[in-house]
Amino acid sequence: MAIAAVNAASSTASNWLKEAQESLAAAEAPGGMMGALQDSRAGYSIKTFLAKSQNNLYALAQIAQNAQTSSSALTVQMSQAAAQKRHDELVALAAKLNPVQSNFNPPKGLDPFIYFDDGSSLDTTNNILTMSNGKQIDTTTGLEYHDPKDIVSMANGAYLDTKNNILTMSDGTKVDTITGLKITV
Repeated sequence: MAIAAVNAASSTASNWLKEAQESLAAAEAPGGMMGALQDSRAGYSIKTFLAKSQNNLYALAQIAQNAQTSSSALTVQMSQAAAQKRHDELVALAAKLNPVQSNFNPPKGLDPFIYFDDGSSLDTTNNILTMSNGKQIDTTTGLEYHDPKDIVSMANGAYLDTKNNILTMSDGTKVDTITGLKITV
C-alpha cells in the first residue's frame, strides 16, 4: 500500500487551490519519496527513479520557497503595521500637545458707555467717570479729569481750566478766574 504525499505548505502557499488539486492528483498515483522507493521495487528503471526524485526535489524546493515568501510577506506586513501604529501615536501626541483652535469667539468687552441710575456715566473707552453734577474723574488715576484741549499749563506747575475758568495753583489751591475768589471744597 502506498502512502499519499501530503503537502505541508498548502496553507501558506500563494495559490492554495492549485496545490490542493495537485495533492489530490498525487494521492491517486503513488508518488513522493515513498512512491519513489515503492517504484524502485516494482521493476522501474533508475532513470524513472531519478526523474521522480528530481520531481520530489522540485516539490521540496517549492515548499521551502513558499515558506520563505510567506515569511517575508508576514514580516513586511508586521513592519507596516508597526510603522502605522507609531505614526498614529505621533499624530495623536502632536494633536494633544498642539490643539487646534476652532470656533474661538473672543470675550465680549464692556459697552462703550455705562449709564447709572443716579445720572452718572462711565466712558469705558477713555476711562472717564462723569458724575451727575458734571465733575469728571479719571478712573485709572482717581484724580479729577480735565480735557487736555481745555487746559493751559503754566511754567510753575499751575494750570488753567478754560472750560470752567478755574486756575489751579501748583500747591493745589483753586481760584475762580472770573471772581478772583479762592474755591474751597
